[in-house]
Amino acid sequence: QVQLVESGGGLVQPGGSLRLSCTASGGAFSNYYWAWFRQAPGEEREFVATISMVYDSPWYGDPGKGRFTIARDNAKNTVYLQMNNLKPEDTAVYYCATKSDFGKSPSEYPYWGQGTQVTVSS
Repeated sequence: QVQLVESGGGLVQPGGSLRLSCTASGGAFSNYYWAWFRQAPGEEREFVATISMVYDSPWYGDPGKGRFTIARDNAKNTVYLQMNNLKPEDTAVYYCATKSDFGKSPSEYPYWGQGTQVTVSS
């Protein structure tokens, strides 16, 4: 069974930066795809970014394109989301997820963390 734990969320001013981390244990494999999603109150969960733990080929959704960077450290079983130039619209709970192949839909992902809150406000 796979366990995912997110960290790094918090309160940041508009234009600021945060770095989220997701660490896996209990059976996550390095060839799986890892992804970040986010969900604001009253909104559907939306795709942010994904990366393979074998090939360094990130794929970005519209919300953070040009501002966010996904990266991973296989030795630590950890994936990161570096978020720059944050906007109030980025306020949401950010979730880490993993699956065996590439995907952008939340319904495709069987394993999820509990999420970390990101609040962008002055």
